[in-house]
Amino acid sequence: MDAKTPVDSLADDILRGAAAIAEFLFGDAKMRRSVYHLVETSRLPVFRVGSVLCARKSTLLDWIRQQEERGWRGPAAASAASK
Repeated sequence: MDAKTPVDSLADDILRGAAAIAEFLFGDAKMRRSVYHLVETSRLPVFRVGSVLCARKSTLLDWIRQQEERGWRGPAAASAASK
């Protein structure tokens, strides 16, 4: 654990279950299948405690920030870059 994460706030930072992660990311717990899809295809930063999928809110926010910095290169941008 790093120095900037106090032990008493660790429980507040942990999301337990795909539904909780979906609620945090998409505002809808019913989007939990999308969480499983992201885990498989996008390296969504999660871990398991037993069989329960978990994630840290702070880690997810950092991951989103990194995705934003990388940007999305659509088909037009990808073909222009290859020329």
